[in-house]
Amino acid sequence: METLKNTIEFPLVGMDSEHCAMLIDEGLSKLEGISKHRVDFNNKKAIIEFNSKKPEFNSIVKTIRDLGYDVASIKKTFPITGMTCASCAVSAESILKSLDGVISAASNFANASATVEFIPDLVSPLQMKTALQSIGYDMIIDEENTHDLKEEIHQNLYLELRNKTIWAVTLSLPVVIVGMFFMEMPYANQIMMVLTTPVLFWFGRNFFINAYKQIKHLSANMDTLVALSTGIAYLFSAFNTFYPEFWHKRGLHAHVYFEAASVVIAFILLGKLLEEKAKSNTSSAIKKLIGLQPKTVTVIHEGGHEMEMPISKVHMGNILLVKPGDKIPVDGEVIEGESFVDESMISGEPIPVEKRKGDKVFTGTLNQKGSFKIKALKVGNETVLAQIIKMVQEAQGSKAPVQKLVDKIAGIFVPVVIALSILSFMVWWIFGGENGLTQGLLSMVTVLVIACPCALGLATPTAIMVGVGKGAEHGILIKDAESLELAKNVTAIILDKTGTITEGKPEVTDIIISDIISADQSKQILMAIESQSAHPLAEAVSKYLKKENTIPIQLNSIESITGKGVKAIIDGQAYFVGNKALMNENNIQINSADSEKATALQNEAKTVTFFSDSKQVLIVIAIADKVKVNSAKAIEHLQNQGIEVYMLTGDNTQTASAVAKQVGLRNYKAEFLPAQKFEFIKELQAKGKVVAMVGDGINDSQALAQSDVSIAMGKGSDIAIDVAKMTIISSDLMLIPEAIKLSRLTVKTIKQNLFWAFIYNIIGIPIAAGVLYPLNGFILNPMIAGAAMALSSISVVSNSLWLKLKTIN
Repeated sequence: METLKNTIEFPLVGMDSEHCAMLIDEGLSKLEGISKHRVDFNNKKAIIEFNSKKPEFNSIVKTIRDLGYDVASIKKTFPITGMTCASCAVSAESILKSLDGVISAASNFANASATVEFIPDLVSPLQMKTALQSIGYDMIIDEENTHDLKEEIHQNLYLELRNKTIWAVTLSLPVVIVGMFFMEMPYANQIMMVLTTPVLFWFGRNFFINAYKQIKHLSANMDTLVALSTGIAYLFSAFNTFYPEFWHKRGLHAHVYFEAASVVIAFILLGKLLEEKAKSNTSSAIKKLIGLQPKTVTVIHEGGHEMEMPISKVHMGNILLVKPGDKIPVDGEVIEGESFVDESMISGEPIPVEKRKGDKVFTGTLNQKGSFKIKALKVGNETVLAQIIKMVQEAQGSKAPVQKLVDKIAGIFVPVVIALSILSFMVWWIFGGENGLTQGLLSMVTVLVIACPCALGLATPTAIMVGVGKGAEHGILIKDAESLELAKNVTAIILDKTGTITEGKPEVTDIIISDIISADQSKQILMAIESQSAHPLAEAVSKYLKKENTIPIQLNSIESITGKGVKAIIDGQAYFVGNKALMNENNIQINSADSEKATALQNEAKTVTFFSDSKQVLIVIAIADKVKVNSAKAIEHLQNQGIEVYMLTGDNTQTASAVAKQVGLRNYKAEFLPAQKFEFIKELQAKGKVVAMVGDGINDSQALAQSDVSIAMGKGSDIAIDVAKMTIISSDLMLIPEAIKLSRLTVKTIKQNLFWAFIYNIIGIPIAAGVLYPLNGFILNPMIAGAAMALSSISVVSNSLWLKLKTIN
């Protein structure tokens, strides 16, 4: 699909490491018409931007394939209706070929079908059907299963790899047995050659094909090393099988290494199979998120007729029925019915939320026992769930700063290894005595086999994928790898007050009712007044009384008094709701007990409102922006880690002081404008602090952009969320210490992976070259080297997967 107006994303196949991504990136840079491009190894895609003139689609596919990689395509045959002659078949074929995402198309008039190779990420069978309908033909497709095409591609690739591995291992086993125990049997060399040939040139053919493509572009990757090592071993062994007398005349034995060549291919294929299985687990977070959306929905048409249809056919404005136990299919608004909905996947709150007419619901959340109808407001890529998935995918595809260094090393790794293998061969040949040539050849093969750029290339991205995915599962959305790496270094955190430390909305915290009239009667009168008042605080009072099921009585009239409150008449009796000034102006008595309570509440940074009749106060109400349940605990956690925590707010000093005291904050600044927050962060950074900014409003966006690690509250403004590099979906501050811990664990995993990848090559390559031979006569067998190489990649991926088992809370 085209994610932006001038952007196409190509799903890729065959990339083993970041080095492969670099090679594809270099290849794309040579194409005309591309203004910008980036290869995302983790999400296995090439993101290509172009100007007004779109580059030729098939030239991009050809470039990728020429480099030895592929696009995630599938070939299917579809029945075509409406074709009456051979020219119709040509027309149908042409329209299919014109679609971006279609690699090839062949129409067959005789059996009324078209065989199409296409990329499901870029074009769907439904789009092909629509294109054919536009010129008078039609395509019969199974709409219910079109969403499974991408899964089918990956499954086919995995099965192909599994079959190759099984056959390679099966054929290699007798080669090893003959090579180790039955070399004296007649035709032993010939038997091994017959068994080894299909292992190399059929089941392992992709290594040679891709190596050839790399050489054509003057580049090299892991396939180059595998093809060179096994190819040289095979050719040397084949020569010795057919012309053993060449060595016999020189008094030497004609050694063969068929078992080394076949077992190396078998081990590397087995390693790739296990690695592919492990890597699929690193993206489990995305799979879980995608799995939250139902595949079919019940649409209600005019007249009340219900019809089940695929989620892909739902449009904005459709009326959908949500039954008990259903997942909400789209973002929408309840128009009829009521129920409780489990929104924990978005809010992190385990308690289901009551939904009535007018309330918003979100894709992937789970309806409980009731049923209701919703109007679709956002569908497809516009839903909250789709945006979360996109954010997680982009974060998993981003590179941590340490990866840039690894990329540079990987770029020269393969040429250096080839040079070392040639050097090893030359040293053995010159100084190795009568067996120098064969030993040199063996050491060259072993060096090429044991070197593993894949372990190096997988070290960082696999850990980032797991880390970002784990964050998403805990309600922490991480936009890029850099912020995940930096979070562990944070030494100062800036917190906004409203919506970050506090709930961000006024609520009734205290209500003191006199016994002059009954409590129920006074609440009914107050409800009647506040439900018709336009004052911002009136809504908080109304909401509080509504929860207590207070029923308002009928008002005769209501009058707003600017800056003070309201006056209402009920059955000829005057009632007032407002501040102390309104009470004094109307000579309403506030007794000493109420006055003392009001003062105490105001000292707690609460707004006090009085409700009275024409003579005396009946109710004292305190309203405040409540501190979130976990704010104090989160701040204590951060301070205990040695992190300086500051609260910067535009609110007055009295309120700021009260909130700071309530949450145990030592550092706070009141009456701060957005520009002052920005400057304060710059001052801390000038002192060498790594600063994280946590905010939720538009006024925080400037400070968020300046900070080293920017964190937005998920219930805040869209602008704050867009600017920030992390988003706390539930707006719970306790997730910030968890994000920092996740950062530490992820970076620790990256360092462990890089250590093992580097140490493996640093130790393995010299041993493969034969440095231990002068000391103890040890020479590494190429078969063992192949196993070690496969094991190194598996160990790196497995170590990354251990991160999934770590706790961050």
